[in-house]
Amino acid sequence: MIGIQDRKLALWNIGVAYIAFIIGTFCGLLQVFVRNNALDLPTWLNYYQILTAHGVLLALIYTTFFIFAFLIAGMSKTLGGFGPKVNLFAWLGFIVTTIGTALATVMIISGKASVLYTFYAPLKASGWFYVGLALVIVGTWLSSFALIGHYIVWKKRNKGQLSPLFAYMTIATLVLWIIACLGVVATVVFQYIPWAFGWVDTINVELSRSLFWYFGHPLVYFWLLPAYIAWYTVVPKILGVKVFSDSLARLSFVLFLLFSIPVGFHHQLTEPGISSFWKFLQVVLTFMVIIPSLMTAFSMFATFEISGREKGGTGLFGWFKKLPWKDVRFTSIFVAMAFFIPGGAGGIINASFQLNELVHNTLWIVGHFHITVGTPVAMTFMGITFWLIPYLTERKFTKRLQKLAFIQIISWSIGMLLMSTAQHILGLLGAPRRTAYSGYNGNVNALEWFDGILSNHVTMAVGGTILFLSAMLLLYIVANLLFVAPKAQLNGEFEEFPIAESDKSHTPKFLENWWIWIGVAVALILMAYALPLSHMIQHAPPGSGHHITW
Repeated sequence: MIGIQDRKLALWNIGVAYIAFIIGTFCGLLQVFVRNNALDLPTWLNYYQILTAHGVLLALIYTTFFIFAFLIAGMSKTLGGFGPKVNLFAWLGFIVTTIGTALATVMIISGKASVLYTFYAPLKASGWFYVGLALVIVGTWLSSFALIGHYIVWKKRNKGQLSPLFAYMTIATLVLWIIACLGVVATVVFQYIPWAFGWVDTINVELSRSLFWYFGHPLVYFWLLPAYIAWYTVVPKILGVKVFSDSLARLSFVLFLLFSIPVGFHHQLTEPGISSFWKFLQVVLTFMVIIPSLMTAFSMFATFEISGREKGGTGLFGWFKKLPWKDVRFTSIFVAMAFFIPGGAGGIINASFQLNELVHNTLWIVGHFHITVGTPVAMTFMGITFWLIPYLTERKFTKRLQKLAFIQIISWSIGMLLMSTAQHILGLLGAPRRTAYSGYNGNVNALEWFDGILSNHVTMAVGGTILFLSAMLLLYIVANLLFVAPKAQLNGEFEEFPIAESDKSHTPKFLENWWIWIGVAVALILMAYALPLSHMIQHAPPGSGHHITW
């Protein structure tokens, strides 16, 4: 079992994650009703406050704390309990991240930071909001260094051996995170904080956005890779089989590390200040990420078929019926994978030059974001929650809670299907994102957004309401697993941390030579960013002042 201190640290991370989850989800519920003109917020609260809180607390804070809870528990399980120094750094990282989260949240709630999740300049928040964001990143770095240090200690004790697959994937995820954060740290520390506190008068808007998206796109893979860790290592164990291919799994994570960072310009295809050549280069690199995604899909469905056939499945699809559909740990993740298929297809559209022009500033992007992060990532995290908390608390995931978990997963799927579909259709009709309700003075095209069965804001509000109710049910399950469910030691049925066996006998050792892959990643980043960023700095315009529009 996991060490006592490691268990406490993971549980504290889960606790903060779900506090952020409840606040962020409630803000999301308010949003859909404001956009539908069905709710007037009180004078002390505005739409852009709740939009900022929704994005920051769910997309950044909930995911980050949950990911570290999962990685801490998994690293302790696979490499052994943390030593005193690792434990100290991990706790320090948690504390700093929590302080930063609290500071940024207070600034948002107090109305001093309604700058949205992307905090684009020249919108200016309180300087303390940016200090809070900086502390969040610094805290995650401390936690990351703790886990990497734990891995290094294990490698020294086991010279010449490949690390367990879970640990390998964790290190790839953390390396990606540390490199990606360099962009947002640079812009927050050297641009936003001096500007927000009045130490300088202007800010280079183009440079700040480019540095944000240097971080912003790999942030998506920081969310996705822990979900992939569960897909590769946990799902086979639940199915009762080995990992399909250890070397394929490791190679896919290497490719994610290489090709998910130097691609931020594909979020800036509509910005005029960046040469079309650099945009084209990063779009090409963006499409390279499809390769490890398809490798993952192949590996997963091969695992499903092997398991189904071992259980007696015959014929072309007979194996499908033999999968453990009554196990919510599996079903939740399978549904998450299914949602990622249309989500990935939408990503190809977003990264395409001409098609991006049509959808960039519309609700299509919001729908894409929810069907990729709000479903594959979030539902995988939900599936992990159902066994990770009992594993940490030594409480029993009772049959009643399992039934509620199925209801929660089904309702989340229905709510997300309704909401994201409506958002995609509204985006094709031209409905803008990042805006509160507007009928555009009765414009005929705008009226289409509020008319029809699926192509309107009513459907989006219905889906959002179902999602909120599903989220409340999830929190009820989480609270039970933390505090109420009977202790497992009463009957000896402890929840396991399911990690499948992985045959490393044919895995090339060079896949674990991190200096090679970090070097290639840095080379790709320099190729994609060095010249355009230096041009932005050397030929910078006079800079922009600030705007506070709320």
